[in-house]
Amino acid sequence: MTSDAIARPVPAPRAPVTAARAWWPGPYVVAGGLFLVYLVLSVGRFRRMEWASWDLGIFEQAIRAYAHLQEPVADLKGPGANILGDHFSPVIALLAPVYRIFPGPVTLLVAQAALFALSAVPVTRAAGRFLGRPRGLAVGIAYGLSWGIQRAVEFDFHEIAFAVPVLAFALEAVLARRWRAALLWGLPLLLVKEDLGFTLAALAVVVAWRARPTHRRAAAAALGVAVAATVLAVLVFTVFIPAFATAGYGYWDKIDGAGPLDGIGTKLTTLAWVLIPTSGLLALRSPLLLVAAPTLGWRFLSGDDHYWSTDWHYSAVLMPVVALALVDAIDTARRGARPWLRAYALQLPTAVLAAGLALSATSLPTEKLAQARTYEKPARVTAIEELLARIPDGATVEADTGPLTRLTSRCRVLWIGGSKGVVPDWITLDNSSKWAGEDPTGYARQLHPGERFALVGEAEGVVLMRHE
Repeated sequence: MTSDAIARPVPAPRAPVTAARAWWPGPYVVAGGLFLVYLVLSVGRFRRMEWASWDLGIFEQAIRAYAHLQEPVADLKGPGANILGDHFSPVIALLAPVYRIFPGPVTLLVAQAALFALSAVPVTRAAGRFLGRPRGLAVGIAYGLSWGIQRAVEFDFHEIAFAVPVLAFALEAVLARRWRAALLWGLPLLLVKEDLGFTLAALAVVVAWRARPTHRRAAAAALGVAVAATVLAVLVFTVFIPAFATAGYGYWDKIDGAGPLDGIGTKLTTLAWVLIPTSGLLALRSPLLLVAAPTLGWRFLSGDDHYWSTDWHYSAVLMPVVALALVDAIDTARRGARPWLRAYALQLPTAVLAAGLALSATSLPTEKLAQARTYEKPARVTAIEELLARIPDGATVEADTGPLTRLTSRCRVLWIGGSKGVVPDWITLDNSSKWAGEDPTGYARQLHPGERFALVGEAEGVVLMRHE
């Protein structure tokens, strides 16, 4: 035996993923802590009425309808609009029983916080199994604090809250070579959102890739799932959604021929954010990253700035993919023959945790946890809620972003200027910036010619008008 052979490090064997293991509470502790963080951030934002979108109201209308065994109409999208004709997300009906017991928008925010926190369990568990428990905790916490998850927590409620844990459990099963479980975990993606059928197809391709050397039948079945998922996704876009919509799928114009070079600076910046602070680029060495390709692809083709910024919720589904691709890449690199790569890989769990903590303390929503106002309900909100309490239950109301989340659990709420001929009983809007002019009743008459509205009250810039 040569001295070189003696000096050469022996690659560590891959963990025996099929062996029985002692139960480890770490993943559940991480998930519990993250749930509390997400809850404080989202519910605190609701209590302060800091909303930039109507999405929470739209989803509450649909879930409220499901809870009463009715067609999922979201009047904010237009009077009588079926939400399945906007995005194909029947999975949100799972929240209907809980909403029936606890009606209100906060129920949706609590559910979303729980779903995001749940996704940390498979991420932490897989990382602990392959990298050791200390590194597993580091990866799990870093994942939970990742910017994509935090931005989604901060921005209303969305159906993708279901996709995040589904992807995490599916990819954990891929790493554990449980091919059937991986595919079964991926199937619900078809019911979460229309584009996620392509994500399921990508997941199935990864399963086929990984299974082929030793389990050819599983690989063949996975390729069948990939084909079926692609066909179903196409049918959802071309048949299912148009069947519920009034004018076909309403988001084709988001691509509008802009091409991948439109806004290329923003796109590349976001891509860097997806890969660098979350994985130090090492995730690129794992085939699991292919699962992110469909989401990155449609965003890359779009010219809509909202889709390619680091704000909003669009990057949340990428976070479990990158985190578990990192685990896979570290596990492979630590058993490789290149010392520098082994050393780099083994330091990454600590590095991504440090990056996550630093960003959380300085530029992400979690920085608000240190601010007293996060835990307070402003007096202005109380005044606005008292004003809106004058609207009786069951009334038809036309509202804008500020007031609508206080009404969707008990009234029929239409979007301001989007009532399409329906004359509301009440109109309420946030006119703090005077965007509706000095005379809100005049603006109301413009919306509904020939109708009269009387000013009932005003609180902190929010005005309330009643139809006479």
